[in-house]
Amino acid sequence: MSHDPEMDAPDLDFAGTTPYEDYVQADVLTHLQHPLSDDPGEMVFLVTTQVMELWFTVIVHEWETACRMLREDRIQGAVDALKRSVREFEALNASWTPLGQLTPAQFNSYRSALGDGSGFQSAMYRRMEFMLGDKSASMLVPHRGAPRVHAELEKALQEPSLYDETLRLLARRGLPVPKAVLDRDLSQKYDPSAEVEAVWAGIYSDADQQGELIRLGEALTDVGELVWRWRNDHLVATRRAMGSKTGTGGSAGVAWLEKRATKNVFPELWTARSHV
Repeated sequence: MSHDPEMDAPDLDFAGTTPYEDYVQADVLTHLQHPLSDDPGEMVFLVTTQVMELWFTVIVHEWETACRMLREDRIQGAVDALKRSVREFEALNASWTPLGQLTPAQFNSYRSALGDGSGFQSAMYRRMEFMLGDKSASMLVPHRGAPRVHAELEKALQEPSLYDETLRLLARRGLPVPKAVLDRDLSQKYDPSAEVEAVWAGIYSDADQQGELIRLGEALTDVGELVWRWRNDHLVATRRAMGSKTGTGGSAGVAWLEKRATKNVFPELWTARSHV
């Protein structure tokens, strides 16, 4: 019995663009790179930064899903979204690999192309930080000239963070989360609470009754660990590339990143472990 190899060939004849292109928009993505220097190393810096922005977008989507699930008391759905975001965050953190060993001379060869540009101006990264509870109204200022972006950030500033939604769920479960924590000004940075720490210590001390909440706590802790790794990888890459010089966009550079790297998100999930 003869076999016609063309019978197994994929369909190659399309009237317009391919279905793949229509879905992925690859032609758009692969033509968004416009290097501003002659240095061949600028391309990897530009693409890596754009890839980071795409990962920020996916992670924000997952955390918004997790927030909605928490509001609906669907803990497993929230844990599933958080676990997906953990895998995505690992990929995001791996994005530092192409940039992690830049020497000062290599970075200087195209640094001027950034002008006043700096990562702290990323609106999607700011949404991530707001969703982690690290709120600051002043961080909306750089985006006043972009009404849609500014409105999205303003909304994120006023909305409950991922941790706020978690604490509200714990309160609905009858756990003694203080009213002052539940009713706080959501546009302000979250401050740790001894009472919340005691709630988490109680949850972790009762694995038989609180397994579902422990799984939620661990999923949040996984996220928190990767945020900490992101900040430290950013710090190390910046130290290697520019030492202690002033950062792009007028930021304090390494000094600012060092301060950020010492901060934990979801603080009581870390400190409660000392009391279990």
